[in-house]
Amino acid sequence: MIDHIGFAVRDAERSRLFYAAALAPLGITLVMSATPEQTEAGGTAHGFGSDGKPFLWVGDNEKVGEGTHVALAARTRGEVDAFHAAALAAGGRDNGAPGLRPHYRPDYYAAFVHDPDGNNIEAVTFASA
Repeated sequence: MIDHIGFAVRDAERSRLFYAAALAPLGITLVMSATPEQTEAGGTAHGFGSDGKPFLWVGDNEKVGEGTHVALAARTRGEVDAFHAAALAAGGRDNGAPGLRPHYRPDYYAAFVHDPDGNNIEAVTFASA
């Protein structure tokens, strides 16, 4: 089980706006933010989650890396579709339109986008149509 995931972004404010829009269809919202004075590395960090618990952190307090991939659970295929549309509308780049990926699992329905820093963000559900 994963408690939370965090990764570096170049511009915390730009990423806050992107993730607020892209994650809304999944029921994930901004839960808290930390100022440079509150973080160990001296940058801004934003925590997204649900039920008051942040589990996805983005911040400009670390070095931006390559190859980061985060898969977020969706309840329905409609949520996956809505995530993809919202992420593209918020400035994300398509990295795989919503659809079945049976090579992973028969009911693996997912969509992929690159966020403003090139991180590969996926929404996935195993719910049947």
